[in-house]
Amino acid sequence: MSVNIPSNSVPSSGSRFQVHVINEGHGSGAAVSDSADPPHYEETSFGDEAQNRLRISFRPGNQECYDNFLQTGETAKTDTTFHAYDSHTNTYYLQTFGHNTMDAVPKIEYYRNTGSVSGPKVNRPSLLEIHEQLAKNVTVAPGSADRVANGDGMPGDEQAENKEEDTAGVVKFGWVKGVLVRCMLNIWGVMLFIRLSWIVGEAGIGLGVIIIGLAVTVTAITGLSTSAIATNGYVRGGGAYYLISRSLGPEFGGSIGLIFAFANAVAVAMYVVGFAETVVDLLKESDSMMVDPTNDIRIIGSITVVILLGISVAGMEWEAKAQVILLVILLIAIANFFIGTVIPSNNEKKSRGFFNYQASIFAENFGPSFTKGEGFFSVFAIFFPAATGILAGANISGDLEDPQDAIPRGTMLAIFITTVAYIGVAICVAACVVRDATGSMNDTIVSGMNCNGSAACGLGYDFSRCQHEECQYGLMNNFQVMSMVSGFGPLITAGIFSATLSSALASLVSAPKVFQALCKDNIFKGLQFFAKGYGKNNEPLRGYFLTFVIAMAFILIAELNVIAPIISNFFLASYALINFSCFHASYAKSPGWRPAYGIYNMWVSLFGAILCCAVMFVINWWAAVITYVIELFLYIYVTYKKPDVNWGSSTQALSYVSALDNALELTTVEDHVKNFRPQCIVLTGGPMTRPALLDITHAFTKNSGLCICCEVFVGPRKLCVKEMNSGMAKKQAWLIKNKIKAFYAAVAADCFRDGVRSLLQASGLGRMKPNTLVIGYKKNWRKTPLSELENYVGILHDAFDFEIGVVIVRISQGFDISPVLQVQDELEKLEQERLALEAAIKDNECEEGKGGIRGLLKKAGKLNISKPAPKKDGNISTIQSMHVGEFNQKLVEASAQFKKKQGKGTIDVWWLFDDGGLTLLIPYILTLRKKWKDCKLRIYVGGKINRIEEEKISMASLLSKFRIKFADIHIIGDINIKPNKESWKVFEEMIEPYRLHESHKDLTTAEKLKRESPWKITDTELEAVKEKSYRQVRLNELLQEHSRAANLIVLSLPVARKGSISDLLYMVWLEILTKNLPPVLLVRGNHKNVLTFYS
Repeated sequence: MSVNIPSNSVPSSGSRFQVHVINEGHGSGAAVSDSADPPHYEETSFGDEAQNRLRISFRPGNQECYDNFLQTGETAKTDTTFHAYDSHTNTYYLQTFGHNTMDAVPKIEYYRNTGSVSGPKVNRPSLLEIHEQLAKNVTVAPGSADRVANGDGMPGDEQAENKEEDTAGVVKFGWVKGVLVRCMLNIWGVMLFIRLSWIVGEAGIGLGVIIIGLAVTVTAITGLSTSAIATNGYVRGGGAYYLISRSLGPEFGGSIGLIFAFANAVAVAMYVVGFAETVVDLLKESDSMMVDPTNDIRIIGSITVVILLGISVAGMEWEAKAQVILLVILLIAIANFFIGTVIPSNNEKKSRGFFNYQASIFAENFGPSFTKGEGFFSVFAIFFPAATGILAGANISGDLEDPQDAIPRGTMLAIFITTVAYIGVAICVAACVVRDATGSMNDTIVSGMNCNGSAACGLGYDFSRCQHEECQYGLMNNFQVMSMVSGFGPLITAGIFSATLSSALASLVSAPKVFQALCKDNIFKGLQFFAKGYGKNNEPLRGYFLTFVIAMAFILIAELNVIAPIISNFFLASYALINFSCFHASYAKSPGWRPAYGIYNMWVSLFGAILCCAVMFVINWWAAVITYVIELFLYIYVTYKKPDVNWGSSTQALSYVSALDNALELTTVEDHVKNFRPQCIVLTGGPMTRPALLDITHAFTKNSGLCICCEVFVGPRKLCVKEMNSGMAKKQAWLIKNKIKAFYAAVAADCFRDGVRSLLQASGLGRMKPNTLVIGYKKNWRKTPLSELENYVGILHDAFDFEIGVVIVRISQGFDISPVLQVQDELEKLEQERLALEAAIKDNECEEGKGGIRGLLKKAGKLNISKPAPKKDGNISTIQSMHVGEFNQKLVEASAQFKKKQGKGTIDVWWLFDDGGLTLLIPYILTLRKKWKDCKLRIYVGGKINRIEEEKISMASLLSKFRIKFADIHIIGDINIKPNKESWKVFEEMIEPYRLHESHKDLTTAEKLKRESPWKITDTELEAVKEKSYRQVRLNELLQEHSRAANLIVLSLPVARKGSISDLLYMVWLEILTKNLPPVLLVRGNHKNVLTFYS
């Protein structure tokens, strides 16, 4: 093989990835480049063993397209194309690194989700395709080589290709316009202009900075947690809801998403009312009131929210432009304040308390001076809402170019800038303005007057009367201090307008975006209507109008003082859960938790979550309680509804870790008889094919023991493994859907017994290993091949060898309802075809077509076909319209008999042999279940005729020590007498076809018969166990006599000694023992104690 590198395709400098031409020739050596660069590797090529190798060429100057890779691994879009061609044939073969293999190199397309908007999802070759032997080379039609070369899968794949959405015209924002601008505008609210001066006046500079720092601590920790979660994978639209739901699951995400969207909608009203109040104050000053203050607020607020709605509906681009303009106004207003602090003050401003920067004023205002019952926490509660708004950028995550980069960078920078601004304004205003001022220019100090020692007194003004009467000016009395201090007062008013309108606009956009993401996930079924988006940007127009209606309603109320604390607590609850999400994901130690933003700590996030919860109660305790109650209600609702989603949440990861830790912890503790519980392997096959067997087992394992539904696939290994793997998830899902607390396990084996043997040895984990095998009685044992019968009895021997208890369940109709399921599947297919015909008729406008399809439909209508009744709680529905004989009605009814409430009756326990107590424990557990609680236990034990009363007292004493309630005890003293002739005759007729009758033949003939039919029952064997045969027949007579009316019979299982009892004889024993009886459980424990009377 030789490597040819055209001169026009070698870049002048090294690059991360380079694609080189490989030209293979027979018998030639490899020519290695003398370049000092690291070796270059071929990404993808095609070739043919018998033809000239495929040559890959670049057009001159086009090789640069292969060097342009984004940091995320995406290739930059260029106008160049990749050309792959064969100079001799149109046959192509996939190759990697120049070798004839289907293995594919790592590509980002393999890791995308189906329907990804960032690019098409591509399926890599499956392990089966790589592992199995290729029957023949796969050919590709001309023109498809480009698709293969770009990693779109093997040629000839019939999978549907995911088309990348047309992104032309879609507006996406960078980190500045999308996150930084929005967060700064939302954090800088009216509090900056009209409340910060009062806060620093009450708390002083020292505590004021601490208040700001404490609030920023909450938001900064939340920002770090948000950044960590946002960089742990691709972030779609939905903001806080998306981050929480994908981390903690739909229960937390759904509950917080709904109240977070509602909080944003009401916040629109709050900000708009704040704007309207400022406008109404201006109208009062100019004596231009329209009606009265309250109605003027409603009128102005309604007009404002309509305008904001128009901007939002016009598109995100217009909204973003409006936000930029509002930010510019806000920055000018803040700059105007700082400029005003250095402009020399005049007498009017001095009388109102403004003296420019003075050390005496700074010193006087450094300490706190709380008034009117105010304190640190009350002042903090007033300031904290000013620090919120950090999620404004994250809330439009779906409209960001790169959310993983934009959210951390924009959010954290916005928190830093706004914090500096808050602290700067607080310190500057407190260093320039005194706490109290009269506003009178006549309150100057003249010679001879006594001075109270205040900073104002030292600067020539006497404001001492403010200690006895209420003054109108100063930090603590005048909310318009910033307007007075600023260089140009109206700019502060413009800043207030900008702050309120920008926050209202951000909330008006955030609420529908979050709500749309919530509705798309279909967690709340009734809200699906609002999931629809419009236009290139998938704008939630329906959500916009819903937000508009909510905001308008609260604007018309015009009394937001009551709702405001609840809204603040809604936001804080979101912050708390974001912090907890970050902590929880880290604590779960999931390998999938790999945030690119590494500046976070799980314990800091937990501290932030606790801090948010504490602040909720500091702000308003009753609002915090209401928030928790609403969130708890929504959490319970979503948990109850169990939405069908799987987002790989940290809750799932922690559940796994907890289960693993608990399982490991169990292994350190020795088993104790008091904690014994039946842990069952149930040989159901597919769990839906033998529901009755599963139901009776589930009745005594539910919430108390392990239950594993097992299936053995017998046949060619390749086909079995494929069928087994394809049905695993479906069958486990069936168990979950039918609320059966059991696992599904399957194995592929050469024979049924080998498969069960593997399950008996390998199933379970640590202490959670099966100790009981539950198997259905083989009703068709007479007709089954001898090998199957041998496997069946062999399974029982294997279980005993492994010291595992055995339960054989027999019901009159048998368990397997596969024929019924097949009929139901056929009926469902027919019904689907019928519906398709009806739909075709409606859509067909052609008269000829109508007539043809209608005629066909009429013929189909003559068939007695109807839609099967819906399944309920896993019950197999009865199909009334089918002809008698098409399915076994009794079989269907029998399959559901253990699902029904049993009513008053008895469970008869024939505890004939002491097996450790399993024969007694299982029926006792059954009586604890709702369906069996009305059934009483009747205990039957063997005994001597002359000691019946003594043995009855002894058994009653034992049961009372076991604390097992019973209705009656029967001592059977005539078990060992011979059965009557009729019963014995039935036994002989049953065994006759399987007897060898060698005793009536000469020795040679007898030996020959034994060799030809080693499986038959010999006369020697039959004579040796004649007494045991008598016992089985006699027991059936006693069962018919005493337990014919019982709801369930639990009976000690006779054990066939290996090498002594043939398989056929054992099956005859089981048949005659359980013949013509109610449902029977033949139980045999492993002869280790499962009951104890010690505490």
